Amino acid sequence: MTTTSPSPGLDKVVATPVEAVADVPDGASLAVGGFGLCGNPIALIEALLAQGTSDLWVVSNNCGVDDWGLGVLLAAKRIRKMTSSYVGENKEFERQFLSGELELELTPQGTLAEKLRAGGSGIAGFWTRTGVGTQVAEGGLPQRYDGAGGVALASPAKEVRTFTASDGTSAEYVLEEAITTDYALVHAAKGDRYGNLVFHRSARNFSPLAAMAGRVCIAQVEELVEPGDIDPDDVHLPGVFVHRIVEVGTDIEKRIERRTVRPAATEKEA
Repeated sequence: MTTTSPSPGLDKVVATPVEAVADVPDGASLAVGGFGLCGNPIALIEALLAQGTSDLWVVSNNCGVDDWGLGVLLAAKRIRKMTSSYVGENKEFERQFLSGELELELTPQGTLAEKLRAGGSGIAGFWTRTGVGTQVAEGGLPQRYDGAGGVALASPAKEVRTFTASDGTSAEYVLEEAITTDYALVHAAKGDRYGNLVFHRSARNFSPLAAMAGRVCIAQVEELVEPGDIDPDDVHLPGVFVHRIVEVGTDIEKRIERRTVRPAATEKEA
């Protein structure tokens, strides 16, 4: 494939993760890609940790583990609020939430994904059947405890409407509002100078949606290539959604949350 010389006005490359997140202020909202420990933008997270950014509202499927991923920001008490669909595997998360130090907006996984996609698409909200008849719609889910076992803040009730389909059947739906954030942090396997990204397998999960939802999207990539080196059909996220890109190398640490292996087959089984 023929490469093209990058236009200076479209070149989004920054030199280091530190430079990439230097303007993220205290109190910022972040949409962060990743699922479990897969696809975590760890270099950007560690740069935020090093510069001392605090009082963050983070929207991500989960909050890493105690010593890795978003868990390092949590352990340093830099996160004020999490909007997540899964909060297991992190004892410090549990401690901070139950002690009243951390606010949590627990959201069904598919709903969270659609909230981010809608925010990135300019859609204010959407109707879904997920959560109808539960505290997701009716309100009352604890979002912050008072440290003494009581609920200091509970989720509000959401609007529920009945819609009738073309076949005459009716069902209730709950209104969910879209999410947009000040910044998005994502990890990709490959990107070009214009910000076009390719994600590796399941690391694709929430990352394109998080990227879309951020007003400023910062991407760390394992491999940086020139414009034209990525076939347009292989692009998972167009560069229009990406504002900064930093190369972190293919040897960056990528942890496995739970390694499960099968015993080696015997000669008879083989």
